[in-house]
Amino acid sequence: MRRMDIYIDTANLDEIRQAASLGVLDGVTTNPSLVSKEGNVQFHDHLRAICELVPGPVSAEVVATDHDQMVTEAEQLAQIADNIVIKVPCTVDGLRACKSLSDQGIRTNMTLCFQPMQALFVAKAGAFLVSPFVGRVDDISGDGMELISQIRQIYDNYGFSTKILSASIRHPTHVVQSAMLGADVATIPFKVIGQLMNHPLTDIGLERFLADWKKVH
Repeated sequence: MRRMDIYIDTANLDEIRQAASLGVLDGVTTNPSLVSKEGNVQFHDHLRAICELVPGPVSAEVVATDHDQMVTEAEQLAQIADNIVIKVPCTVDGLRACKSLSDQGIRTNMTLCFQPMQALFVAKAGAFLVSPFVGRVDDISGDGMELISQIRQIYDNYGFSTKILSASIRHPTHVVQSAMLGADVATIPFKVIGQLMNHPLTDIGLERFLADWKKVH
């Protein structure tokens, strides 16, 4: 039975701890931009600390751009913990690296996916995850959710096991739409995670229930 996993998109340890305390966190995605926000940290040590907080997949991104260096860097990152997943860009060299790493049993998250053929090719190369960036597609007047829908149909047509990870999520509606379209994972900023369980009618209803309870007692 299909379900949608919830990842947090951050490198901040406090945010990860708070999200994990909700009991519904399945993994973490990071990238060089997110790690840079954490100040003067040792990259591998910081990733190791994240992996200790979350037993599920933790995506760590390579910064190399050619096949050989991507593979070398990925092999080093994979030694950090068993739950490390290597983020590789959806480029020609990234596709080749995906195949090389998949053949070694190293899981990959193919990132910066912006069109369905990228998703098809990385699935054929054995990717564990593909990350369509829905928010960035929307930013240029595209339709990020249409991209999710296209990839879902292609994967279902041919039985690919690669998971669709809805990335670059900007607001709760992106999460709702991703779930309705059958994305396997949504990686969500801490701020948006905090919004998902909030609704003004819930707050009003609870306030009224408590007020009525005080009248009874």
